[in-house]
Amino acid sequence: MRLHNLVNVKGAVHRKKRVGCGEGGGHGKTSGIGGKGQKGRSGGSIRPGFEGGQMPLYRKLPHRGFNNYEHRTSYAVVNVGDLARLDEKITEVNTEVLAAAGIVRSGVKLLKVLGDGEITRALKVTAQKFTGSAKAKLEKAGGQALTA
Repeated sequence: MRLHNLVNVKGAVHRKKRVGCGEGGGHGKTSGIGGKGQKGRSGGSIRPGFEGGQMPLYRKLPHRGFNNYEHRTSYAVVNVGDLARLDEKITEVNTEVLAAAGIVRSGVKLLKVLGDGEITRALKVTAQKFTGSAKAKLEKAGGQALTA
């Protein structure tokens, strides 16, 4: 069997519903939208959570507690194995070097190095955080883990 031999199962493909083509088709006149009102107009839709003017449930319920989302500290994460893939000429690694190599996005402020993978050459890595295993692997290879 090849891709050009594949056929749809009977009933899998339906013809497009043709609306506004006369009363006899079942979707004539108002084209299945109904008559007048907000939902009958173009662009007329009711936002999610609207309860017909009644006080919505999300406004009835108390909003309490703390959400850390806007106060969080997010780090760009790099593994030791990713550092090993860098060009042989590079000896000092920071966020700018990683961004130029396409490993992290440009404009990243905070960097955390994780210990997944292996490294054999000495690199002087500057980052905000290191895991214990990442620091150990870098130092074992003769490199340095510098905290910025």
